Formats: sequence, structure tokens, C-alpha cells
Amino acid sequence: MRLIKQSLRAALLALVVLTMTSTANAGTGIDEQMAQLRALVRGKRVGMLTNPSGTGEDLRQTADILCEDGDTTITAFFAPEHGLRGDQQAGVKISDYTDAVTGIKVYSMYGAQKAPSDEQLSNIDVMVFDIQDVGVRFYTFSWSMTYAMEACARNGKPFIVLDRPNPVGLDVVEGNPNTQDYGIVGRKWEGAPFGVATRSGLTLGELARLVNGEWMNPKVALTVIPVPGLKRTTTWEETGRPWVIPSPNMPSLTTARLYPGTCVFEGTNLSEGRGTTLPFEQIGAPFIDGTKLAAVMNAKKLPGVQFRAAWFTPTFSKHKDVRCGGVQIHITDAGKLQPIRTALELLQATYQLYPEQTEIKEWAGKMMGDATLPEAIKSKNVSDIIKGWEPLQKQYLDVRKKYLIYK
Repeated sequence: MRLIKQSLRAALLALVVLTMTSTANAGTGIDEQMAQLRALVRGKRVGMLTNPSGTGEDLRQTADILCEDGDTTITAFFAPEHGLRGDQQAGVKISDYTDAVTGIKVYSMYGAQKAPSDEQLSNIDVMVFDIQDVGVRFYTFSWSMTYAMEACARNGKPFIVLDRPNPVGLDVVEGNPNTQDYGIVGRKWEGAPFGVATRSGLTLGELARLVNGEWMNPKVALTVIPVPGLKRTTTWEETGRPWVIPSPNMPSLTTARLYPGTCVFEGTNLSEGRGTTLPFEQIGAPFIDGTKLAAVMNAKKLPGVQFRAAWFTPTFSKHKDVRCGGVQIHITDAGKLQPIRTALELLQATYQLYPEQTEIKEWAGKMMGDATLPEAIKSKNVSDIIKGWEPLQKQYLDVRKKYLIYK
């Protein structure tokens, strides 16, 4: 009996040691990517387009890490929406300023200009892009990247993308590729039949390759530093990377997973949850009975989600300081979740319950890459709307597959 107990203790100890060793050695691949980046920019004057989501293994911003590197000289920062340190709210136009942490000039790409000027690029040898994307066409960071790529191409400056995982996945594409140019929320180049699907199924490194290969002229000298070990089926949890908010209203992985669909509510008079602790996870308005709406939505038995009646009072944005009824969307199975279908079903149900009060605006169509959506949601079945996107989506998939890095 004593020998059995000793054997069990030894086995348990070995299991604990093995688990600890595996966890300690798992890593996230960021240090490996940073080493490659340092080698590429050593001895060069570096411009960097980044924000707080660009972090190293120790969670410090890569901007600060490179500034402390004696072999690297950062001469300018370029800031997307929300700023270099992520301290500006959505839609706030930012002027150029000096970073208080490093004392380096920050040129805004979300204000008077969308791209670096020739003069701003004259003081750099190479541009580095490092931002965590969420894999959604209307998230502005991807297009700030492409505007900077075009400016670098015109000025003969190489462009490096330190790639990061797509938190909503690389193995699923959803939504309609936009057929109009929406600028910072979805570009379409002149002569191209379409842009990118709403849920792109790409990392930003892959998107940069696609844009550079298919649509840019002149092309930029592009280098993508890939995520070690990433596969198309890798989930965010499997990467081992912590969630660092890429923007003020993207507080969690749950938010990111719902965002491809629920951002459509920006184009309505319903609150998309901005001004609350659950942006894009709860939807409502003063005229909505949350209990009734939750019951209607749960009866649809949509895959991967459940709806809870909710009441909330936004502290800013739509319906500021006004009590709203609505629903909170709970993800029950991320693998089965269809965020765009879910959001469109919710929008349609709200319109059917409150046709006189629910307003669906042009912006909703821009979010979904379909100008007909504001009217279609009032009269067509959601399945038919989505089916109508399939021919263009297939064309997008055919183009996309040429630029995939991860298999």
C-alpha cells in the first residue's frame, strides 16, 4: 500500500513538473518576432505606426522596447485612430503631438491626413507597423496601414509588418466584400471589382500582401514577420497571448468575436453599448422591452449564442444618460458563432417589434458592405440577404487564397 502511495505521489509530482515546464516553454512567439524585427531595422532610422496593442512578451509597448534598443533609432511615430497610447475615444480627430513618454514626434494618421507626408517620411529609412487587428473590414487600423504602405511605396521606403493573430479566426470568412470605396472603414481601389469581406479571415500581414499584390501601384517593398506556429485553425486562447485592448471599445475577446456583426448597430438609432462596460455585447434603446426582445431572439435558436434581457444607461454616445432596454448577447460556443447573421437577425427582430421607432441608416449598409441592406432588412429574410452575398464572397476567396501565410 505504501509503495502504491509513493508511486502515485511520484506520478503526480512528475505531472505537475511536466505541466509547469510545458507552460513555461509554451511562449507566444512575440520575442522571436521581436528578434527578427531588431535584425531588420538595426542601424536604420525607423518610423513606427503602432498603438498600445503592439506589445512585447513583457507587455510593454514595442514602441518603448525599440526606443531602448541601442542599435535602433526611432525618428518618428505615426498614430492611427485612438492615438499612439490609445487614450482617445472613437472618432476623435487627432493632431500631431510629441509623445510624453519618449519625447518623439507623433504624426497623426486620423485627423487632417490619412497617410504620412513625403516630408515626414524623409527622416526615416524603414516603416514598421505593429498593431493588433480584430479581423474586421471596418476596423480602421487595417486601412491606416494601407495608406502608410502607399506613401512608403511612393517614397521608396520599405514597409515591415510585425504580424499578429486574428482573434476572430482565420478559417472562416463572413459578409459581403464592399463594392464601394468607404475609405478608412473599407477601401476599394479604382478598377478593382470589390474590397475585403466584412470578416476577412486574414491577419494584417496577409491583408498587406493581398493589397500590395492585387491593388497597389506602385508596390511597396513589403516584409511580413509571421507569427511562429500559427495555423488557420488556431484559436486566440491557443496562442497563449493576453488580451491587450486595441481600442477603448474593444475590452475583451468576447467583444471582438461579436463585433463583426454588432457594429452594424452604429448605423441605427439603437445603442451598440458604447458608453457602457459591454460595448458591442449589449444592444438597446429607450423604447425596447428587453424581456420581449430576448424571448424573440432565443426562439430563433441561433448557433453559439444566447440572449439575456438587459437594461443599461450609456454614459456617452447614443442615448447618453437615458435608460435603455435591450439584450446582452452571451457566446455559448465560439466555434459555432456566426456574428453577422446573429446581428442581422437581432436588427430585423427589433425592426419587426418596433417598426415606427427603429431607424436603419445608410451607415448600416456601409458596415456590411451592402448599400441595399437598410431596406432589405425590412423586407427580406436574413438568410436570403446572406445568400445574395455568396457570388462576390467566392470571388474574394479566390483572390485571398493567393496571399495566405498560415496553412
